[in-house]
Amino acid sequence: MTKLFPKLLRRLRLFSPRPMREADLKVVGAIERAACAFPWTEGTFADCLQAGYDAWVYERGGKIYGYGMVAVKAGEAHVLNICVHPDYHHQGCGGYIVRHLLKISGKRGANTVFLEVRPSNSPAIRLYHKFGFNEIGTRKGYYPAHKGREDALLLALHLAD
Repeated sequence: MTKLFPKLLRRLRLFSPRPMREADLKVVGAIERAACAFPWTEGTFADCLQAGYDAWVYERGGKIYGYGMVAVKAGEAHVLNICVHPDYHHQGCGGYIVRHLLKISGKRGANTVFLEVRPSNSPAIRLYHKFGFNEIGTRKGYYPAHKGREDALLLALHLAD
């Protein structure tokens, strides 16, 4: 495999995950605002940290380029947020984050991983399908939108034993 994808593997090795800290919230909030039309607040991230969710930042060269958050309980995981700074889009960062959160979920005992995604977010949907997520439902009016609300696609992935 290393012969087939040497550039990709070198690039991925440059990304380092570490647990999110309260000191990261300003940077995380700035990334969220740069990437999302309807961003979470720093207070929402702080609440998630306080609740004990698995929250990670992903760094390259000491700079945070993205983050991911997952809640694991009773054999299920729910991906709460994945975000990559727009400057790092199309560099494999999103896939790296998804892969890491799936690994964490499995280590914490999850059998199934769930997430919501906007139907208008086709790049994210393609990424999740590459990992084997399947659409299992729709949450009506789940997301705020410029004109009212947008539904969410509910996706699920069964983790292999």
